[in-house]
Amino acid sequence: MKERLPRLICVALCIFFGLTYALFDKAAPKKDLSQSPSTKGDPVSVAPESTESVTAWQQEGKDNGSQASIAVQEALAILRTLQPQRDRSARFDKTSGLVGMSLYYAKEAFLFLFMNGPPSDDYLNTGPSDWKLSKPLAEAVNLLQEAASAQEPDAIFLLAEMNFYGNYTHPRNFKEAFRKYSDLASLNGNTSAQHMVGFMYATGIGGAVERDQAKALMYHTFSALGGNTRSQMTAAFRHYSGIGTPRNCNEAAYWYKLVADKAIAWSRSGPPGGQTIDKASHRIADEKGGVYGEGASVVSSGVHANKAGPNSDSHAALDDVLEYLDLMSRKGDLRATFNLGRLNYEGTQTMKRNLRTARYYFRLVARKYWAKDGSVLTEDNGTGRIASNAAGYLGRMSLRGEGMEQSFPKALIWFKRGLANGDALCQYELGLMYLYGFGVRKDPVVAADYFKEAAKQDMASAQTYLGRLYLDQGDISTATRYFDLAARNGHIEAFYHLAEISNNGIGRERSCGIATAYYKLVAEKAETLHSALDEANSAYAEGDRETALVDYMMAAEQGYEAAQANVAYILDEHRSILSLDSLFSWRRHRNSLQDTKLALIYWTRSAKQSNIDSMVKMGDYYISGYGVAADMEKAATCYQTAAETHQSAQALWNLGWIHENGMGVEQDFHLAKRFYDQALETNQEAYLPVKLSLIKLRLRSFWNTITHGNVKSIQPDPGLFSHGIGESRTWRLMMDAEPTKEWSFNEWISNFLEDHHAYYNDADDDDLVNPSSDPMPGGDDYMDDMDESIIESLIIVGLAGALAFLVYYRQQRQNSHRRETERQQQQRQGVAPAVQQQPPVQPPLIPGQQPDGGFFPPQGDPNYGQWVAGGVGH
Repeated sequence: MKERLPRLICVALCIFFGLTYALFDKAAPKKDLSQSPSTKGDPVSVAPESTESVTAWQQEGKDNGSQASIAVQEALAILRTLQPQRDRSARFDKTSGLVGMSLYYAKEAFLFLFMNGPPSDDYLNTGPSDWKLSKPLAEAVNLLQEAASAQEPDAIFLLAEMNFYGNYTHPRNFKEAFRKYSDLASLNGNTSAQHMVGFMYATGIGGAVERDQAKALMYHTFSALGGNTRSQMTAAFRHYSGIGTPRNCNEAAYWYKLVADKAIAWSRSGPPGGQTIDKASHRIADEKGGVYGEGASVVSSGVHANKAGPNSDSHAALDDVLEYLDLMSRKGDLRATFNLGRLNYEGTQTMKRNLRTARYYFRLVARKYWAKDGSVLTEDNGTGRIASNAAGYLGRMSLRGEGMEQSFPKALIWFKRGLANGDALCQYELGLMYLYGFGVRKDPVVAADYFKEAAKQDMASAQTYLGRLYLDQGDISTATRYFDLAARNGHIEAFYHLAEISNNGIGRERSCGIATAYYKLVAEKAETLHSALDEANSAYAEGDRETALVDYMMAAEQGYEAAQANVAYILDEHRSILSLDSLFSWRRHRNSLQDTKLALIYWTRSAKQSNIDSMVKMGDYYISGYGVAADMEKAATCYQTAAETHQSAQALWNLGWIHENGMGVEQDFHLAKRFYDQALETNQEAYLPVKLSLIKLRLRSFWNTITHGNVKSIQPDPGLFSHGIGESRTWRLMMDAEPTKEWSFNEWISNFLEDHHAYYNDADDDDLVNPSSDPMPGGDDYMDDMDESIIESLIIVGLAGALAFLVYYRQQRQNSHRRETERQQQQRQGVAPAVQQQPPVQPPLIPGQQPDGGFFPPQGDPNYGQWVAGGVGH
C-alpha cells in the first residue's frame, strides 16, 4: 500500500491536469502562428533579413508560368489557411487572481517534481511520425512533391523547412529535411540550404545523420563564402574554439570581422544615434536560480546572491514593481513617474517597449517643472534634476521619431531645457545634433564640447563619439582611452574600434587574440541580424520546447554561450527529484543516450566560455558516466578548475567529497575538510550540508586514527592558535596515535596544568592582541580560537564538576558519620533518641575550624584579617 500511494497521487494529479486542460482548451483563443516570425519557409509572409536569405524563388529569371511554379503557389495558398497547434500547457501562464496563480504554481510544482527532464521521445524525432496528415495539408504536400520532382527550388526548400521546423502543422522529420536540404544545396548552391546541412552534420539532430564536424565545417565554409551571416558566425567560432579544425586565430578574426562590419553598418543605419540593440540572449536556468537551483548555483549564491531583506522590492516580480510605481506616481512621486516612463521606453525581457506610454509619463514629470512657455514653476533642485532627465528622453524621442513625429526643433527645445541642470543625455544628444547638423549648423568643435561634458558623467555613447573624433585627428592614445571607458559599459562601437586598432596594430603591436575577442563581442551584439534567440525565447515561453531547442542549438553553433547553456539545460535529464518514467510509458526516451552526449558537448562549450556552473556540470557527467565513460580524474579536474574561481561552493563541496572518498584522487580526510570549509566560506547558505558533511568526515577520521588506517586523518590546523602562539602540547598528545607512556590521573592533571600555563607563557608580547587596536574585537580570529580549543574547555569544565562532586560526597560522608556517632552514644546511655528535643553532639573541632563547622572566620575574629589576606594555612 505504501508503494502504491505515490503512484495513486500522481495518477490523480494527471487526471486533474487533464480535465483542467480540457476545460481551458475550449475557452482559449486560437493563436495563428502561420504568420509569426517563427514560421519558416513562406516566401511571401517572411521577408528576407539579408542577401544570403534570398532563396531560389526570389532569384531573377524565374519562370512564373511553369507548371511547377503554379503548383508551388497553389500549395502556399492552401498552407496559409492552416493553423499550427499550440501546446496546451502554455495556457497556464502566471496571471493575476487566485485561480490563475494556483494553477500556474501547481503546474510548476508538478513539472519540477516529476517532469523536469526532456518530456518525450518526440523531442528529437529520428524518423517519420505516425501522425496522419490532414486533407488540406496532404494536398499541399502532394503539390510540392510534384514540383520538387521537377527540380523546382521553391518546392524543395518549402518541403525541407516544413519537415525541419514543423511549419503549417506538418510533423517534423529531420531525415527527410536533411535529404531536401542536401538536394537543394547540390542543385544550385543555395547558401541557406548549405547552412542547414552544415548544422545537421554538426549536431546530428534527430539522428538524421551521423555527427561529422569536418563535413559541418566544409558546408559552413561554402555558405559563408556565399555571404551567409549565420555560417560566417559558425565558421568563426569553430576556428576560434578549434571545433573540427585546429584553432586558428587569423581565420577566426577574418570571419568575425565580416560579421562585425555588417553589425556596425546595421547599427549606424537607424535613426540619429543608431539602432536600438535589444538583448535576447539569456540563460533560462537563471530564471530558476541557476543550474543547481537558488542558492546552490553561482548566479544565485555567494557574491551574486540576493542579500536584500524579505521586505525589499528586489524580491518582487515586475508586475508588482509596476503596480507599486503606479501607486507612488498617483501620489505625486516624480521619481516613480520617471521610472515608469523609462521602463516603458527601454522595455525588459518580459515587457515590450511602449513608446506612447513612455512619452505620457515623461511629459507628466516635465509639466511639474516647466510651464508651456518654458518658464520654471519651482526652484526645487530635486524636481529640476528629474525633470531634466525626462526632458532628455522626450528630446531623444523627438529626434529619433519614436512614439511621435520626428521633429528636430522640438528635440532642440527639450535638450536645452535639460541642459540647464547638466543632464548627460541632453549633452550627448546636443553633441550629436551639432556633429551631423540635425536642425542646427554643423560644428564638430561644439559637438566635441558637449561630448566631453557628457563623457565626464560616464556616458558610454558620448565617450565613443569623442574617441572617434580624436581618432580622426590622429590622437590614438586619447581615442583608445575613451574607447576603453565606453567598452566598460558594453558599447558596441567602442568594441569595434578597439578591435580595429588591435587587428591593424594602430598605435600598438598587433594582437590577433584581442582583436578576435572584440570582433566576437561586436558580432554577438547584433543578434537581430543572424540569430534565432528571440524566436527561441518565445517558443520556450509558450511551452514549445522542441522549437526552442532547435533555435537555441542554431545560436549555440554560432558561439553564443547563453544558447549553449540553454541547450544543455533542456537536454539535461538529471534534474527531476522524482521520476515517473516507470509509471508512464510515454515518458521513456528512445534517444536519451544521444541527448545526453549532446548535452555534455554543449556543457563543455559553455564551460570553455567561462560558465562556472557548466564546468561543474561537466564534472557531474564524468563522475556519473552520463553520455561518456566514467572518468574520475576528468571530473576532479573540472571541479578543481571551477573551484579556482572561488565562486562555486558546489565545486568546492564536490572536491571535498571526492577527496573524502578517494574518487579519482588520493583519499585525504584533511584535504577534504579544507574544501568543505572553503565551500562554507564561499556560500553561507551551504551551512547545513557542509556541517553534516563535516560531522560524517570527523567520525570517519576518528575511526581511521584509532584503527591506524592508511588515510591521512584530520590534522590540527597550523593556524589553530593565531598570532604566532605555538601549538598546544595537549593537542600534540591527543593527536599522537601511539603514546609512549600511560599516565596516572595525577600525572595527567599535572601535565595538563603545566601545558595550560605554557600556552600563555610561550606567547610573545607582540602576539597578544590589544583590544583597543584590534580592528574588529571579538571577530573571526577570536571565534576560530575558541572553536579549536573547545576540547580543552570541556576538560576544564569536567574537572571542576568532578571536584564539586568530591566535595559534596565528602560532606555527605561527614554528616552520615556524625549521625551514626550520636546514635551510638545515646544507646550506651540508655536514652531514647530525641533529635528534636536535644541538640546534636558536635564532633571535636579541627584546629582553625569555626563552631558552625566552617573554615571561614566571621568578622571580629582575630583570624579574619589573616584569611582576607590569604594567610589561611600559611
